[in-house]
Amino acid sequence: MKLRTIQAQNPSRRWLVLGLFLCAMAILSSRAIYLQLLNNDFLKEHGDARSIRVVDVPSHRGVIVDRNGEPLAMSTPVESIWVTPKKVFEDVTRLPDLANVMDMTVEELHEILRDRISRDFVYLKRHANPDLVKKVQALRIKGVSTQREYKRYYPAAEVTSHIVGFTNIDDQGQEGLELAYDEWLSGKFGKKRVLKDRLNRVIENIESIESSEPGKKLTLSIDRRVQYLAYRELAAAVKYHRAKGGSLVMLDIKTGEVMAMVGQPSYNPNNRETLKSHYYRNRAVTDVFEPGSTMKPFTIAAGLESGIYKPHTEINTSPGFYKVGDHTIRDTHNYGNIDVSTVITKSSNVGASKIALALEPEQYWDALSRFGFGQPTGSAFPGESGGILSPYNTWSDFEMATMSFGYGLSVTPLQLVQAYSVLANGGVMLPVSFIKVNDTVSGRRVIPENIARQVRKMLETVVSAKGTGKRAAIKGYRVIGKTGTVHKSVRGGYSEDRYLSLFAGIAPASEPRFAMVILIDEPRGDSHYGGDVAAPVFSRVMEGTFRILNIPPDDLPAITSPIMANTHKPDQLKGFQ
Repeated sequence: MKLRTIQAQNPSRRWLVLGLFLCAMAILSSRAIYLQLLNNDFLKEHGDARSIRVVDVPSHRGVIVDRNGEPLAMSTPVESIWVTPKKVFEDVTRLPDLANVMDMTVEELHEILRDRISRDFVYLKRHANPDLVKKVQALRIKGVSTQREYKRYYPAAEVTSHIVGFTNIDDQGQEGLELAYDEWLSGKFGKKRVLKDRLNRVIENIESIESSEPGKKLTLSIDRRVQYLAYRELAAAVKYHRAKGGSLVMLDIKTGEVMAMVGQPSYNPNNRETLKSHYYRNRAVTDVFEPGSTMKPFTIAAGLESGIYKPHTEINTSPGFYKVGDHTIRDTHNYGNIDVSTVITKSSNVGASKIALALEPEQYWDALSRFGFGQPTGSAFPGESGGILSPYNTWSDFEMATMSFGYGLSVTPLQLVQAYSVLANGGVMLPVSFIKVNDTVSGRRVIPENIARQVRKMLETVVSAKGTGKRAAIKGYRVIGKTGTVHKSVRGGYSEDRYLSLFAGIAPASEPRFAMVILIDEPRGDSHYGGDVAAPVFSRVMEGTFRILNIPPDDLPAITSPIMANTHKPDQLKGFQ
């Protein structure tokens, strides 16, 4: 009764309160209508700023393939784990869970995040294992995200590592052709606008801003089958002779293409965690050495070109040594009077010296320079050395004489095989190419064709039963070649018990197709001669190459001949015994 009396006495208060509520509702409703319908740009912009992002669209690096399209390097998609430290610290109770999955202690994880607290993007694990990625994503921790990247994979591993090289974790070329053709292989990242949730996960692709462009394919000149064969045989030779290392280079003399290039020791580019940096070096391109007797064909070519000598010109090498100033040049035997061809067959240092000393220094230097000595091949391989060929006006008679049989100048295996390809290609030098050649290649003439032919004929006797390279013979094929055994240069002179064993060869002789150089560094064992150590490797690799590429025999009568210097199979080690 009293309450009704109060209400009856104050009806205006009730309507005042009700009116205030209605006004508040009207104001809020009108504000909501204004923001949501009439002026919603402000809220939309702020909402988008918190959830819509422009992100990169990764593109994969171009594939590297051999001349037949077999992959040698490819990029595979992987996920990397990254964090925003500030957001992770918003819920520190989840740190133990993340540390456990990442195989870290809480203290280690805490230190990583604390030291980078001001950053918005910190990698925890690049190129993570897929199982680890799934575990991290399942945690659903704020500030922890994954990102799509690409990891380089090399199917042939150590077989092609010295040519192909490798990339770093950011997919940038670091060695080999990966470095030389980095711009060609690198893709172009695109951009897209996406919607992300509070855990920084992409929940919707809104629009593409810029399309990504994958890297271009790179087709190399090498044949992976031949490359593997060369790698296997070189590795077997180095192991059998307990050598320090070795190199092998094979060129297609018709195109200048590198068909195979291998080195020992090698490395696996898929796992470089415990490897030493000097394993990465492609010794066939970067390392120089004195070529020894493998230089004699070029001395002979210079002599023939001068007109002073003919293939049957006699040279007196008695009594097996030759005094040049205060120095003595020696042969292993006293060969007496021999012709120029026999100088090659018997590898006479005395004969080669007399031929070189009959030439003018400038004349001899010009011949060697035209063969490419003292200058890079132009292959564009990173770190290629040009070798050493000193100016002719600094030569003494003794230096000129020793240069005739490969001392006093330095070359790379690639330079030496290019020079032999000139002899094989009728005196014409073609540019060296690591990239597959599809068009006709023009070269430059180095020596007349008839002189190249004459030197090849002399070199064929080296692989005969009476020559130093008979173990390079291939059943059914005629082979051209030259052995070399070099004392290694050491401080103060030359070592008496450390050698380089060499063989440089061309086959088939009737219609040359390939030139090859094999170098074995410091062989130890029963023999260190190039004819015993390096020549059998040439035989096995070249024989296997002919079988792979179906190169027809050019010495059919020898197939049925019972007298063959080399009857082993390519995958056996009989050639070493």
